[in-house]
Amino acid sequence: MKRGRITWLFDLDNTLHDASHAAFAPTSQAMTDYMVEHLGLAPPAAAALRVHYWQRYGATLLGLVRHHGVKAAHFLEQTHRLPGLESRLRTSAHDRAALRRLPGRKLILTNAPRAYALRVLDALRLTRAFDGVLSIEDMTMFGEPRPKPDARMFRHLLARLKLRAADCVLVEDTLQHQKAAYGLGMRTVWMQRYLDGRFKGTLRDGINDGRKTPKVGVHPCLCPRYVCARIKSLQTLRALR
Repeated sequence: MKRGRITWLFDLDNTLHDASHAAFAPTSQAMTDYMVEHLGLAPPAAAALRVHYWQRYGATLLGLVRHHGVKAAHFLEQTHRLPGLESRLRTSAHDRAALRRLPGRKLILTNAPRAYALRVLDALRLTRAFDGVLSIEDMTMFGEPRPKPDARMFRHLLARLKLRAADCVLVEDTLQHQKAAYGLGMRTVWMQRYLDGRFKGTLRDGINDGRKTPKVGVHPCLCPRYVCARIKSLQTLRALR
């Protein structure tokens, strides 16, 4: 995988920390509660619509913006308060050290809001390991949010950062995001550390639907063509350069 100077684009949740344990369940509940309050839905209907929008658009937020006129900033602030988040956050000390030693530019690229991302990075003592954070607030085109896996957003960010796709490596847990990035010429790394039993019943990406997988790394497609490497620890990234 050795080419020019690498820019590493790291996802945050379930890539750098165990978000299934720390954040996904309370965030999903907060989104459902938001839809109950602001759309006037009963809780079961709100939960079903939340999942539907996630399946259809890759993010519940997009469905709410497009079909209900919800303001993205209001939704993100209301649903990511997450009391007690810091006490639930977990990551590997070895991964933390590996990130600090990894050559190249390192950026966070997350569909989460900036305030949440910074809060997580600070709590995990990872803030100084990165050169910047690209959050969902940075993924806007024509006045609308365009989070991963939107290929237009990837192109826009590459142009804005003056990066060549061939010099970028996306490290992610979500295959749909990797597929879009690979299609633009990026290299992709599938982080599998937190795949086993993730999401605890919350349908996130139409691939891993909350049913506990029998073994970490086992997937209906063991190695999709758009995955350049599979890892369970960030310590192995140096070997991929």
